[in-house]
Amino acid sequence: MSNENYTVPRPRGIEDLLHEAYLKYSLSVNVGRAIPDVRDGLKPGMRRVLFSMSKNGQTKGSSYTKCARVVGDVIGKYHPHGDGSVYDTMVRMAQDFSMRAPLIDGQGNFGSIDGDPPAAYRYTECRMERLAEELLADLSKDTVDMRPNFDEKEMEPTVLPARFPNLLVNGTTGIGVGMATSIPPHNLTEVINATVALLDQPTITISEMMQHLPGPDFPTGGTIVGLAGIRRLYETGRGSVYCRGVAEIIADENSERIIITEIPYAVNKENMVKKIAELVNNKVITGINSLNDESSDRVGIRVVVGIKRGSMGRVVLNQLYKHTQLATSYGGQFLVVHQNQPKTLNLKQLLQAYLDHRLEVITRRIRFELEKAEKRAHIVEGLLKAVNNIDEVVVIIRKSRSKDDAHTALAVRFELSRRQTTAILDMRLSQLTGLAIEDLTAEFDELMIKITHYKELLASRVLRLAIVRQELIE
Repeated sequence: MSNENYTVPRPRGIEDLLHEAYLKYSLSVNVGRAIPDVRDGLKPGMRRVLFSMSKNGQTKGSSYTKCARVVGDVIGKYHPHGDGSVYDTMVRMAQDFSMRAPLIDGQGNFGSIDGDPPAAYRYTECRMERLAEELLADLSKDTVDMRPNFDEKEMEPTVLPARFPNLLVNGTTGIGVGMATSIPPHNLTEVINATVALLDQPTITISEMMQHLPGPDFPTGGTIVGLAGIRRLYETGRGSVYCRGVAEIIADENSERIIITEIPYAVNKENMVKKIAELVNNKVITGINSLNDESSDRVGIRVVVGIKRGSMGRVVLNQLYKHTQLATSYGGQFLVVHQNQPKTLNLKQLLQAYLDHRLEVITRRIRFELEKAEKRAHIVEGLLKAVNNIDEVVVIIRKSRSKDDAHTALAVRFELSRRQTTAILDMRLSQLTGLAIEDLTAEFDELMIKITHYKELLASRVLRLAIVRQELIE
């Protein structure tokens, strides 16, 4: 074997190699697993679960399907990771205390606010929620780019069309390599009002946007104290929101009770109750004589704290806010994948990126509809030529020795394309009735109106933005 063309590799320092390899790894983990896309607000795992369920018809109108079946399909076709990570993703999307607008309708034990784990996926069942279907609406109309899956046997979307700003509505948390994201959930109507306001007035300030979107809206309730943290979060993409649980002091004949009905977001209720009991036992809080967790599916959260005679309920409540997670700070960071890179954006940039995505989706959908209408109009035009000269067409077909000869003869005589001659040769005799000919003429006229309309839309960005606005309001 000759060594003439062999070149000795250039020596490289181990530090350089490790630095380069770690950068590639961290980018892969952050973009491909841990950080949500700014356009649809989903991490790849969540997107693949919803896409798989949609493709298999597990929508809100269908019956429930075993979660094991969904998990198997997702890891077999799209997500080459452990089954545990896929099921954990599904569980979170079904928990009404984790998501402001759950995307999966779960049946069975999907965990609780007390930190109880969900049942194994062989026991639970699921289907998509209606709002999740809106994330996938128009996916079949070439609205987003598709890419091959890991074994290149299936195609999957790089992003979903997302008819509503899911990133802010449901929020997300994610820990990547050297960075983390934490986006609080918001009210759907308020987010859309802010998005429409930005669409109507591109120069709007974040303070003006906050008139429509005053702050996060946590699924577990609670009261946000102070606006400074929210404003900092919205203006810079980083900030903390101070949240307190909702508690009412009720005066009985000789004593008072504190009834807690809402707790801060992402707080484990059982741990909070244990912490209160621990503070009482350690005599940090001395004014409590009883503690009962009366929460249930029927009444929701209800923790009753009995106050000793002679103690003041307001003082005890302030002690609970100080020493327990009945009051806590939610640290927010708007870190997202934007143009294939992790970036921290402010509120206006987040919503602008979403609007840019929707404009592209609608533009691609109109192009798809235009192409479809033009193809059909082309076929109908050929059929109309045939029915208007049906006697001559029949003679040409009868004289032809083969199907290919008929194609050629019809194409030459009437200046038709191959698709038009195919449609004529496939035409049934029932299409030669007077009523069928009228239907073809009406269809052709309707298609020409549609084609004109689609071309007008593609020529005007203002008209396309009006569609974005209309669909958001819907």
